[in-house]
Amino acid sequence: MLPVTQIASLTGVYGVSFLMVWFSVALVCAALAWFTRPASARLWLGDLLLPISGITVACWFGMNQITRSPVHHEKVRVALVQPSIPQTLIWDPKENTNRFHQLLQLTEQALQEKPSILVWPEAAVPNILRYEPDTYEAIRKLAVEHRVWMIVGADDAVPRAKSGTGQDFDRYNSSFLISPQGEIVATYRKRRLVIFGEYVPLVRWLPFLKFFTPIGQGFASGNEAAPFSLPDLKVKTATLICFEDTFPHSVREYVEADTDFLLNLTNDGWFGESAAQWQHAANAALRAVENGLPLVRCANNGLTCWVDARGQMHEVFFRDSNDIYGAGYKIVEIPILNEAEKRTPTFYSRHGDWFGWGCVGIASGLLAASILARRFKL
Repeated sequence: MLPVTQIASLTGVYGVSFLMVWFSVALVCAALAWFTRPASARLWLGDLLLPISGITVACWFGMNQITRSPVHHEKVRVALVQPSIPQTLIWDPKENTNRFHQLLQLTEQALQEKPSILVWPEAAVPNILRYEPDTYEAIRKLAVEHRVWMIVGADDAVPRAKSGTGQDFDRYNSSFLISPQGEIVATYRKRRLVIFGEYVPLVRWLPFLKFFTPIGQGFASGNEAAPFSLPDLKVKTATLICFEDTFPHSVREYVEADTDFLLNLTNDGWFGESAAQWQHAANAALRAVENGLPLVRCANNGLTCWVDARGQMHEVFFRDSNDIYGAGYKIVEIPILNEAEKRTPTFYSRHGDWFGWGCVGIASGLLAASILARRFKL
């Protein structure tokens, strides 16, 4: 049986919004029929024929995509570390050293399986990476000794240009790409922040609001996507942080012709062991199908896995377990493009939401025309 999240992949390359729009059109057509009160049931069927046909064609086409044999690809071996840091410890500076040592120990175990890329989740590093020499040296040592690329979630800070003292900084929820030589070669700063979790709205004009949350001054938002290129592996990925994978129109901005996979670093430790982790992970299936790309998830605690371009989840549970929670790591093999291969962009990657909004506009216009015709008996 297909998982619920994979129903979205029935829309194939046309994007998840395609199916949702046809359902919307069906409802609008039903509303048209109600307002016009046709005398014959055949008129009802006529109003519903187009959206029902669209849904049928989309499902048939998508099912054909799912059942087709996958094309052989090269693969890259990735270690996903899930440290399962309790949320109370993330906010406790006194626990920084202990939880970082536990993270390093778990990472050493994962590195014994010789991955090409090692990934830590959102906020895994307890200190500001670029300004803590001991923390950076520990990470650099891992990369150099094991000759591994690392993508890690950590905070960053940048001095404000207009600061007269040089002591004012903007903090960013960030991810870093670290080369096997131990150098930071790329940085991505989260663009979409969580309200009251990472920023407080209107705090500039109402400063007392910051006392209602534990985040202090909060974070600044990044302003652009930042692809991570790993040239010796011939791999290119784009990183999302936290819940950024829930915004389809934003995610497509991260996808380029030679992007091999999307990577989402998230915490998800806020929700304990609940359905929230599964609900968040369901978004990965939608984004993967919409863009025709695998999406890899690395969570602090929750659903660390990867989703293929058809919306199917892989490596959901830990080895010899039916559990997704707790500390551990997973070794996954992600299909990547061949050296001379270019990814064929999906309809949604190329055009975004214009089809969906176009359908909404047409249906709204027809509804308005029907209401006006009835009112003025045109």
